[in-house]
Amino acid sequence: MNRLFVVNKPIFRSSNGYMGYVKRKYGTKKVGFSGTLDPFATGCLIVATGVYTKLFQYLDKTPKSYRATLWLGANSPSLDIENVDSIQEVAPFSEEQVKEVLRSLEGELTYYPPKFSAKKIGGKRAYELAREGKEVALKTITSTIHKMKFIHYTHPFIHFEATVSEGTYIRSLGAIIADRLGVDATLSSLHRIHEGAFRYEEERAVNPFQHLAIPINLYSGDENYLELGRKLSVEYFEKKEDGTYLIETSNFFAIIEIKEGKVSYKLNRLPKFEEDTCTA
Repeated sequence: MNRLFVVNKPIFRSSNGYMGYVKRKYGTKKVGFSGTLDPFATGCLIVATGVYTKLFQYLDKTPKSYRATLWLGANSPSLDIENVDSIQEVAPFSEEQVKEVLRSLEGELTYYPPKFSAKKIGGKRAYELAREGKEVALKTITSTIHKMKFIHYTHPFIHFEATVSEGTYIRSLGAIIADRLGVDATLSSLHRIHEGAFRYEEERAVNPFQHLAIPINLYSGDENYLELGRKLSVEYFEKKEDGTYLIETSNFFAIIEIKEGKVSYKLNRLPKFEEDTCTA
């Protein structure tokens, strides 16, 4: 079964661990997902089965939006509710102070990822080193914060939505908000609303070829060459510039790369999308 869909990951389940449930539900052994959510986070998680698992790198998944709650006065080394080690009372802020700090994050933002993250250091995940009590030295990253939307502030909880570029750590945004307010704070809830056009819609099957971040190219040569994976000539393509392209034939799709006048296959004989009868 080749299928692409969005699940609503529940709280306190790892993204990888939740795939066991998905495999049993859809009776399939090959399942993959894109855009790992922390165990305490919920919401949109893109899932694929069969050969569609090979398409994740080509999907248009940005920008992403999250709804979050920041708990002022709580401290957690992982910047989330799973490892809260102290709680202090802090004086309330005015709503305008909170809004001003949220607005200050918009634009290009350079910051450190959380020490409890999947970033690799010397071949090992940062969260593994952090759990072992070892030093975690991460390099800064830069994200685009498209919009920070104030939702509500009921002390000590700030509720907001963040629309961001791919790879942004919302836990780090929470830590920056806390730092600019001058208090300890940690995220107490995090829900991913969407990734690009991908939203949770009762696990409805999605046509992946309508959501790729690569352009379509037209091939005028013999389709049998594609069928058999034979060497292709750039002269038979409408677009001859260097790049990665989606090619549609009568029976299947292919993804090819044109580089310095030469054509190579990235993926071939991808089956076309078919409406299915699977239900959530």
